[in-house]
Amino acid sequence: MKTLLISSGKQLTIALFYACFGIGLALTVTGIWLLNDRVDLSPWHTHFLSHEFDRHKGVDDFNDYLKLEQQLFAELDQELGKFSPAISSPINRYHSGSIADPKRWDFPWNQSFEWANADAQFGLLLLHGLSDSPYAMHQFAQQFKGRAHVLALRLPGHGTLPSGLVRLEWQDLAAAVKLASRHLTQVLNGKPLYVIGYSTGASLALNHELENLHQGRPADYEKVVMLSPAIGLAPMAVGAQWQSQLGYILGLEKLSWNTISPEYDPFKYSSFAVNAGDVVYRLAQHNSQRLLALPEEKKHLLPPILAFQSLVDDSVSTKAVLENLFLRLPKGYNELVIYDINRNQVNLSMTPVDPLAEISRILARTNLAFRGTLIENQVGFSHLVQAREFGTHSGVEKLDFKWPVSVYSLSHVALPFSANDSLYGNQMPTSMDRIQIGAAASRGERGVISIPAADMLRQRWNPFFDYQMQRIEAFFNLDPEPTEYR
Repeated sequence: MKTLLISSGKQLTIALFYACFGIGLALTVTGIWLLNDRVDLSPWHTHFLSHEFDRHKGVDDFNDYLKLEQQLFAELDQELGKFSPAISSPINRYHSGSIADPKRWDFPWNQSFEWANADAQFGLLLLHGLSDSPYAMHQFAQQFKGRAHVLALRLPGHGTLPSGLVRLEWQDLAAAVKLASRHLTQVLNGKPLYVIGYSTGASLALNHELENLHQGRPADYEKVVMLSPAIGLAPMAVGAQWQSQLGYILGLEKLSWNTISPEYDPFKYSSFAVNAGDVVYRLAQHNSQRLLALPEEKKHLLPPILAFQSLVDDSVSTKAVLENLFLRLPKGYNELVIYDINRNQVNLSMTPVDPLAEISRILARTNLAFRGTLIENQVGFSHLVQAREFGTHSGVEKLDFKWPVSVYSLSHVALPFSANDSLYGNQMPTSMDRIQIGAAASRGERGVISIPAADMLRQRWNPFFDYQMQRIEAFFNLDPEPTEYR
């Protein structure tokens, strides 16, 4: 009987193993089929530019970086001529003369730019996010150009073709930031260097200083401003890389792409390579390990940080900004501003889970070592907002800002742009010379147009941008000036 039971148990185990294996194989095959059963890839997904920077190219001077970038965009112009037969859309950024053609703008915002200023009080390095371009930082450049030597860096792989993100590594991004930082330090000759980094750009600024301290060098930056910082991402980014590797093995190029979308944005890729998510994940993990390993006495050598973060963010983790960064920093001059959701009765009735609940215990702690601010509705479901302090400060300040009627929250991509931004703002265009994304929300039956409704309805501009700029000016210890951005 005992032998029979053991034999039956083994057979059951083997049967369960093969059943699980069969189910797993079926799910994998189905997943591969679904991922490959998408729209065909376009030339901008499959063509790779040869003049793109990487850390192995032997470029060790920022001027050489800019020369290589000029060659890159000359190569891009040549290749776009070959793409023309495959383009038949008036809103494709790669179609010459379309309303999404970057050349319709009066400045090459996809490229690095440096605005020298002999009378500069300080230097300002601007670092955009993943899949973006220096355009994402242009309002900060315009705001400070009268007082600063401004450099907005185009990160490798960006501003050209989405394929630039397929083979990218985070070390390539870090190498470019190092070149730009060294260049500005030399030019400024002792004047302070400030940084404003958005998303991955913020993570790269943090990485630069962590590497400096790890190698026994002093910090380069006087202060760092972060917008939607990529401090933590979903763990699924790890598994996503296997999707890309599997596609390479099977010869299925579509598996290298998380999304394959029409390229209607002149200064940001709409298609997103699987590798791009992995790049940010690995960078965030590396930063986390570096910060954990940094001795307490060296943490005090990090520059003060002012970060702005939407409570709801579909790209990065708001909780990680607290747990993986601010709770690990020593007591000093660090500040965190969190934008709450618009808590009117209608919005709350459609919000099944309060996003504030995930971090409420942290915000309530009395031993926080940083200044925190929550931008929230005033009492009584008012559309007006107030700044509630927590952490090292306390108190409530009513602000002269309000939630727009149709906006229920900010988003990851909204923070760097004001309402009057010509591309992402809320002003309807007076002509159809150039695409306007922020105010565009075409309506009709679902499933008709190729641009996802989620993209069209995502909040693209920040109704509290002026408040944000005031906080940055104060953080830099500058006298407030009239806003110059547009």
